[in-house]
Amino acid sequence: LKKVKNDLEMVLATVQLKNKQLEEDLGREQQWHEEQEQILHSLTEIEEGTKNQIEQIHRRSWSVDADIFCELKNKMLEIKKYREELSNALGEFLEEHFPLPEEGRSSKKKKSSQKPDVELITLNEILELLINKLVGMPHEPYITLSDSFWPPYVELLLRYGVAVRHPEDPNRVRLEAFHV
Repeated sequence: LKKVKNDLEMVLATVQLKNKQLEEDLGREQQWHEEQEQILHSLTEIEEGTKNQIEQIHRRSWSVDADIFCELKNKMLEIKKYREELSNALGEFLEEHFPLPEEGRSSKKKKSSQKPDVELITLNEILELLINKLVGMPHEPYITLSDSFWPPYVELLLRYGVAVRHPEDPNRVRLEAFHV
């Protein structure tokens, strides 16, 4: 019985020691688990905060982009309106000071009953052709002169540097690129 008692006491001491070690391990594991939960909670909060910031940035950038777009659209409309006003003012000026030859010549020369074979275009129309060609096709801005271009208007544009002849073909002219 003493031997059994001693053996049982040894087993009891061993089990208690093992129990104590397991409790310490359990405490460390619980502490590690709590730390991991805190880290997970902190990371979750950071993730939510970041998501909210990203959403706010997207909303702000969207509204800023929309504002910039509206502002640019308004500026484009103002520029188009201003361009139209300039175009109209130029047209009125050219009509007044550079009329078609039939209108200007009738009082100076004898009235002839002959009508011209080709209908001449106004200086305003010539300038519009040159401008549209330069803007629409900057790589090939030349227009070919035809009988509908009144030669004094062409010479006027060439002499005052508004238009330039093609280096190889004298029947082609382009608007001088003032914007370059």
